[in-house]
Amino acid sequence: MQVDVIVLGAGAAGMFAAIEAGRRGRRVLVVDHAQAAGEKIRISGGGRCNFTNLGITADRFLSKNPRFAVSALKRFTQWDFIARVDAAGIPWHEKTLGQLFCDGSAKQIVQMLLRDMDKAGVTLWLGCALGAVTRDGTGFRVDSARGPIWAEKVIVATGGKSIPKMGATGYGYKLAESFGLPLVETRPALVPLTLAEQELEPLKPLAGTSVAGRAVCGRIGFEEAILFTHRGLSGPAILQISSYWREGTGLTLDLAAGQDLAAGLRNARQAGGRIALRTALARFMPEKLARHVEIVSGFTGNLADQANAALDRLAALAHGFPIMPVGSEGYRTAEVTLGGVDTDALDARTMEAKSVPGLYFIGEVVDVTGWLGGYNFQWAWSSGWAVGQHA
Repeated sequence: MQVDVIVLGAGAAGMFAAIEAGRRGRRVLVVDHAQAAGEKIRISGGGRCNFTNLGITADRFLSKNPRFAVSALKRFTQWDFIARVDAAGIPWHEKTLGQLFCDGSAKQIVQMLLRDMDKAGVTLWLGCALGAVTRDGTGFRVDSARGPIWAEKVIVATGGKSIPKMGATGYGYKLAESFGLPLVETRPALVPLTLAEQELEPLKPLAGTSVAGRAVCGRIGFEEAILFTHRGLSGPAILQISSYWREGTGLTLDLAAGQDLAAGLRNARQAGGRIALRTALARFMPEKLARHVEIVSGFTGNLADQANAALDRLAALAHGFPIMPVGSEGYRTAEVTLGGVDTDALDARTMEAKSVPGLYFIGEVVDVTGWLGGYNFQWAWSSGWAVGQHA
């Protein structure tokens, strides 16, 4: 088999790159070991695919070089992808914080990409395991379960290590290393955090309790839902902060975000203070959580018994509740992988490896990781578009 371009991986970035290269008249082959294309697209967003975000800006992507993503993101924007979705007749809606979802099934996005690949003359091989990739004269030889493939250009879109049950592997990282490209250490991101048993034990009654809060790590904070689980913490605010958290670092949780709890408790005391502290707190947060905050505070008696200074301390505790995660749930539940192929080794405009002409890396395999809420899909579309103009 001989082609102009072989794309390794039939995920969001790989399919989009194949479409763009195919539209330029290139002979393109996409190969993936999975039995279906776009599986992560299919399961994303609760089955509705959070395909992009209205608030795409480069500062919402993590990388050793935070400026690397700017070129691709500016040349193929969220508006460009929305136009593709509209042209395909796929209805969508904005949820919260600029997140865009399909009104119907995420499969509509997969079907759109497959149709566009077919129209662009792209060949797709599924259920085909990949082997070594080596230089072969002016091009490359890619070993596969269907035999060797020769290609002028190779686009690596194999994703990261997240959600291994969907077939994720470290193949792309090993391939990069085989060509001498450096890697930034990888770790699970957008992932629930776990607590040590001694810290988890008093929190067990809170399992399943959710609060509109704010999770803070250092100078970074995210104000969204926080969910207490039987293993630790989850919810959008926790998934977001997990990308910034490191072992040995504590978090603070604002359990009454956007509320002036001290003033609220004073007002409640004035209106009728012969109520338990937990009852007063439950006006600002879930009852189970109010009970826990009261216990941790050590205060006893009714609301009416508390001086202003005590109410201030109680409010400070609820607004800055300290917690020390010990780890995460790992790649099993992580939405993406942090780190990857070092962007210093890649051309930001073309995604080509500077030291290996004809070899490209896009999507999650690269050291570019977006926030929760459609950012990582937009990076897939933008980096796939960028490489498709050149490969």
